[in-house]
Amino acid sequence: MTATTFIDGLSLGAIYALIALGYTMVYGIAKMLNFAHGDIIMVGAYTVYSTLLWMGKPILAVIFAIAVCVILGVVIEKVAYKPLRGASPLAVLITAIGVSYLLQAIAQLAFGAKAVPVGLPRFPVLHIGDKLVVNVSTLITLGVGSVLMIALTLFIKKSKIGRAMIAVSEDRKAAQLMGVNVNRIISLTFAIGSALAAVASIFYLMQIPNTSPTLGSMPGIKAFTAAVIGGIGSIPGAMIGGVLLGVVEKICLSIPALNPYTTAIEFAILIVILMVRPTGILGKKIREKV
Repeated sequence: MTATTFIDGLSLGAIYALIALGYTMVYGIAKMLNFAHGDIIMVGAYTVYSTLLWMGKPILAVIFAIAVCVILGVVIEKVAYKPLRGASPLAVLITAIGVSYLLQAIAQLAFGAKAVPVGLPRFPVLHIGDKLVVNVSTLITLGVGSVLMIALTLFIKKSKIGRAMIAVSEDRKAAQLMGVNVNRIISLTFAIGSALAAVASIFYLMQIPNTSPTLGSMPGIKAFTAAVIGGIGSIPGAMIGGVLLGVVEKICLSIPALNPYTTAIEFAILIVILMVRPTGILGKKIREKV
């Protein structure tokens, strides 16, 4: 494994971690799996594509992508998930899958089924020493992703809203009795997760400058895998799982014999970890009260 492969793996892992944070926050606080989360990435990518097409300004494209994804995440929570707050997990799961297919269908009607190129600025390649070759976009992804994950961790642990999120995740009814606005906290959780997904979509486009209606499907599944590996509901676990999955993927892609089996190896790692530790690396066992 070369240093370039490892750095590329960390960069890809940062993307998976940002997406996984959305999964794990929603599950930890709202106790539901939002399988439409991956398609928020696709919406962010198409927002970047449309903004660049109309205005040609990357900074505005980034701002609009984050704003559109945040609004969409809150609307999805209010319209699709809030009425099912007391319903069975199966009903919520089916609704999430339905929302996912709805977003893909709307994107297909609006932009077509074929992939379209996204004209993001090209970043130069840095040659460090004789062997290390790193794209500047990789360093940007790694740096900004790390800062966002650290900032989110500090926000959850140190801020008043973050402590309210922890309280809701521990015991929703008790938090409500203590004056916490549970509906507001859950909506804010969807907003933060959607904003992180929008940022992840921009980083993803830096690596693969194309978008399609199914863009978010595989990154979403892999990010969910990363969240489960790290321990669903654990923010540090989502980061660890994302980085682990990104490094493993880049290593497998760099070895010709393992390249065709990259995805199978990633899911095999998930199976092995769950066999050894069913709650994930940093997951905690939940005690059911009777």
